[in-house]
Amino acid sequence: MYIYNVTINIDESVHEEWLNWMETHITDVLNTGRFLSAKLTQVLVDEEMGGKTYSVQYTANTREDLDDYYQFDADKLRKDGAKFADKMVAFRTELKIINEFFPTVASN
Repeated sequence: MYIYNVTINIDESVHEEWLNWMETHITDVLNTGRFLSAKLTQVLVDEEMGGKTYSVQYTANTREDLDDYYQFDADKLRKDGAKFADKMVAFRTELKIINEFFPTVASN
């Protein structure tokens, strides 16, 4: 399993519009069929540059799914967000899941 992580800092002036757009964008990315799920999280940090920072984590079953997303879908879907280009900074990270752990003892 792989995680395709996109971290975005968005300017306060377009924050609400961007957040609404992201709900549609994430759905569009998932509808490519390349990912199993996605999580949208807010990064809890005060940025010197201002704005709010988010992370979207898309889970892909295989490396091939991720490569197919890059080859067939990524450019078009990134262009859809061009209206925010001068109001955001984004960087992408690929992660390979090595192991996943769960508690062995139930707690409150």
